[in-house]
Amino acid sequence: MAPFLAYEDKGPDTHRVPLVLVHGHPFDRTMWAPQLDTFSRARRVIAPDLRGYGASPTAPALADFSGFARDIEALLDELKVASCVLAGLSMGGQIVMDCYRLFPERVRGLVLADTFPAAETPQGIHARDAMADRLLRDGMRGYADEVLERMVAPYAPAEVKAHVHRMMTATSPEGAAAALRARARRPDYQDLLTRVPVPALVVVGTDDTYTPVSDARAMHAALPDSALHVIDGAAHMPNLERPEEFDRALREFLARVDAAEPSGAAPRL
Repeated sequence: MAPFLAYEDKGPDTHRVPLVLVHGHPFDRTMWAPQLDTFSRARRVIAPDLRGYGASPTAPALADFSGFARDIEALLDELKVASCVLAGLSMGGQIVMDCYRLFPERVRGLVLADTFPAAETPQGIHARDAMADRLLRDGMRGYADEVLERMVAPYAPAEVKAHVHRMMTATSPEGAAAALRARARRPDYQDLLTRVPVPALVVVGTDDTYTPVSDARAMHAALPDSALHVIDGAAHMPNLERPEEFDRALREFLARVDAAEPSGAAPRL
């Protein structure tokens, strides 16, 4: 049984499809603070801390990448959410893809932000394993200092930089290391994307060097029914760097998903 995840669950149960927000590495659910505030005014919005991150337990340690998806499935069961839109950024986007692989019948739409679907290369596996060893040995602060201005652009607002740095340094090295090793061995989702019939939104920051615009364009081309939104003046976390533009794209997408749903209240388990 999946560990009990810490989470935010805000907003009313209405005819609108619930929105589930999946954070990236090495962050926590507070990375979605602007979206929780904006979208919970009119729909139910759920943002968990993944296992090993934020206030969620680190043990039992994650052994397989699909454990993240199974944890989210168990949380949906606990909260009686029959179906939802799943949105994820970076590693969170890959977890969203794994959720679709494992329980597609519960997914009404996908939001894939600053992420990519390909499996890890041998060099990438080695690099993630080496980083896991480093985090266990040295902790999170040195890593956080090094990557901050790749996670968000150097010109990002100071308060955004402070928030991102705070999330990274607060993350458990044990949780981050376990996730890195599992993520290094994740499946390849490229073929899966070509078979996703539900609507999808692909978002990317123009200055993202981890998952560049070319990756987003390739996902957009692979998905049968997708929209692409490229956000100027943002790097790897456009939802925090340019929240108004990110939210505008997400709002338009959610309106489209809502319009396709049968009338009446959102289904519950």
